[in-house]
Amino acid sequence: MKAVVGATAPVAPACRPGCAACCIAPSISSAIPGMPEGKAAGVPCVQLDEALRCRLFGDPARPLVCRSLQPSVAMCGDDRSHALRWLTRLEQQTAP
Repeated sequence: MKAVVGATAPVAPACRPGCAACCIAPSISSAIPGMPEGKAAGVPCVQLDEALRCRLFGDPARPLVCRSLQPSVAMCGDDRSHALRWLTRLEQQTAP
């Protein structure tokens, strides 16, 4: 396949409401307010609210790993189940 000059990878415009796959599927080894030891893969973060939105979004207390994860078409797909599967598979492939 030939590269197109100036082309960029497709990026999801924003997080899908009610998804929270990135706050559930991956493990987080750094401290999270309310979870000083981090969180295990598959465990929902305590900072998720009732609408599955991050209470720490935009707060400097939000872990760097969370701030650096950006939505993408590959990761998010067409629905929440795709995102959960994709992130779970990534977690399994990168586990120590």
